[in-house]
Amino acid sequence: MKTGKKNDVLLVSVLASLLLVADQVIKILVKTNMRLYESIHVTDWFYIYFTENNGMAFGMELFGKLFLTSFRIIAVAFIIWYLVKIVGKGFPKGYLVAVSLIIAGAAGNIIDCLFYGEIFNVSTPQSVASFVPWGNGYSGLFYGKVVDMLYFPLVEWDWPSWVPLLAGKHFIFFSPIFNFADSCITVGLFMVILFFNRCLSLTPPVRHRKH
Repeated sequence: MKTGKKNDVLLVSVLASLLLVADQVIKILVKTNMRLYESIHVTDWFYIYFTENNGMAFGMELFGKLFLTSFRIIAVAFIIWYLVKIVGKGFPKGYLVAVSLIIAGAAGNIIDCLFYGEIFNVSTPQSVASFVPWGNGYSGLFYGKVVDMLYFPLVEWDWPSWVPLLAGKHFIFFSPIFNFADSCITVGLFMVILFFNRCLSLTPPVRHRKH
């Protein structure tokens, strides 16, 4: 294996592995130490708020659970295939990092969906979950819930009475509750969109020489 390809393989393998381990460690610590909907005040704009969801990133629920989990697995398999194809072909290291972030994040949420229902009992507002023997969990394979815990209510206010339709309603910016895996996916996607959109192919972008 050529040195350049070896370095690329090492970069994406180590980075994706470390991110995936970090995501699972955070989720397991939250799952086994906090009650559902329990909140830890870190600052006025940052809370550790334990919740779970059946759906997509940031708590959205748009599709059936089995379809969503299957789609995630297929999507991650495709992205891994793509990464294997481009490693060692001269793509910018930053682009490889971005793709690795997306893979690690997607894989982290897949693990929740696939296995958490089998290995944990149910989390409730009154009780903390714990590990259980395989098959004795709160749901079956593919039907586990994704653990979320990062909450950043940066700004809050009540709409004044003169605002049409919104009068008196409470507004929170930013209200979604998400996890470390969601953050990895978001950062990776933004990196691709902002800096590496020309790299979306199986061949590296041509670098024009300066005269």
